[in-house]
Amino acid sequence: MARFEGFAQDFVETAAPAMTADGLYELGLVYSAGRELDADMVAAHKWFNLAAMRGNQEAKLRRMELAHEMSKDQIAAAQRQAREWLRKH
Repeated sequence: MARFEGFAQDFVETAAPAMTADGLYELGLVYSAGRELDADMVAAHKWFNLAAMRGNQEAKLRRMELAHEMSKDQIAAAQRQAREWLRKH
């Protein structure tokens, strides 16, 4: 499973720049629910944040709901990851 997970994460990082706001929102759902990958609140927040920045209103709501379940350190890490992702892409 770990090998697939690493591949899936690499694929996500490669494909995400071309994704629409709805596609980024779907990534947030995948990471928040742990559907295809292990649940990761920090990654979910990052993808919801990026989707919200591209105009997905539902992502704003999900990001806010998720933030209530996260520590301040986790939120800060998610925000750093989103900023880093934006710098790279």
